[in-house]
Amino acid sequence: MSGLKAENKNKRYYRFSTYLKEKFGCRVYKVCVDAGFGCPNRDGKKGAKGCIYCNTAGFTGSAAGEERICEQIKTGMERVRRKYSADKFMVYFQPNTNTYGKISKLKKTYSAVRAFPDVAGIAVGTRPDCINEEILKLLNEFTYDYEVWIEYGLQSIHDKTLEFINRGHSYDDFLDAFNLTRKYKEINICVHVILGLPGENSSDMMDTADEMGRLKPEGIKIHPLHVMKRTRLETIYREGGYWPLSFDDYINTAVGFLERLNPETVIQRLSADCRGGNLLAPGWIKNKNKLLSCINKLMERENRYQGRLYAG
Repeated sequence: MSGLKAENKNKRYYRFSTYLKEKFGCRVYKVCVDAGFGCPNRDGKKGAKGCIYCNTAGFTGSAAGEERICEQIKTGMERVRRKYSADKFMVYFQPNTNTYGKISKLKKTYSAVRAFPDVAGIAVGTRPDCINEEILKLLNEFTYDYEVWIEYGLQSIHDKTLEFINRGHSYDDFLDAFNLTRKYKEINICVHVILGLPGENSSDMMDTADEMGRLKPEGIKIHPLHVMKRTRLETIYREGGYWPLSFDDYINTAVGFLERLNPETVIQRLSADCRGGNLLAPGWIKNKNKLLSCINKLMERENRYQGRLYAG
């Protein structure tokens, strides 16, 4: 299994939990925070109505106050500590676009973590068209005290797909953001990719995998596309214009994707979550443990592993 780092040869892919244990020497878990930011692809700035798969029921358009953010961090840490016996935490500013605001507000929002000694890192979820030098300089200030990740929602490298799903940005926009972020060596980049997007076949998805292998981001999140209620994708689905990947197709596609990545890219996610009763299809995403187990079993059975087909 020469594609994997020596210390990870007992694993088929480089798990985020493994990375964090190596980095900090203890159990580190993410605590998700809703800082109340909006999205330029939904508020009219981009002249659009959001991605076709986006359920806007939980949309918030004004940033949350520092007190509310601190309360979320405190409550989240207590919950995660009880459930997982966590020692340290990474605060993940997750919903919507968490760089979409004035720099003064962003600084105040991120600085809420400084009130908690057990926070070891921060992760900021955003879009590639909502980043600039000023924001990256701000994030870089936090690297002196914290592990810092910026998470870019890309979904696909194919502009025809990005246009169809109404992402509101191109692949070149992503590359501009990626290359700009690379100037700040201490900021880690995680890329979000969706498998099973409308109009994409296996070859298209493997093209995205090969490109992620070439770029070598520090981390990647891989999601299966699922259909939620009150989305434009729901209409397409009900009219027979889209059908999600089957359980077996997703497993095979995800494994093929992993094989094409740099062995040192951390796999932060291989599944998706859908809260409440919003999910229409596919039903199999509800069983995360079965999904991950089947991915591992396929890789073991066929002696496949992250980096096996990595082009370098």
